[in-house]
Amino acid sequence: MPRVKRATMHLKKRRNLLKRAKGFKWGRKNLMRRASTAVVKAGVHAYIGRKLKKRDFRALWQIKIGAFAQANGLSYSKFIHLLKINKVEIDRKILAELAVSQPEVLTGLLSQLKK
Repeated sequence: MPRVKRATMHLKKRRNLLKRAKGFKWGRKNLMRRASTAVVKAGVHAYIGRKLKKRDFRALWQIKIGAFAQANGLSYSKFIHLLKINKVEIDRKILAELAVSQPEVLTGLLSQLKK
């Protein structure tokens, strides 16, 4: 069986790891053991952050919709309840966008829902 020399793959693995650790502070950007740990932890935090981002945006949409509802004499929950009763299937992201950019459209919708 021929001998396998691993120099190419070894360097490629190191290069990829250091590329992912670029911009880290202190020895975590250029020392292999510290860079490896830092990259794994960064990946964990990135994964968690992607989940938290969804939560944060939904909360922001609820605040925007709630502000619109308060301006029109309703609470957030009553406004959403009106939408559900009348089977209006607009998600919170679009409702929040309408509340900020085109409140007159939502006001017209709200007047129809109250009838």
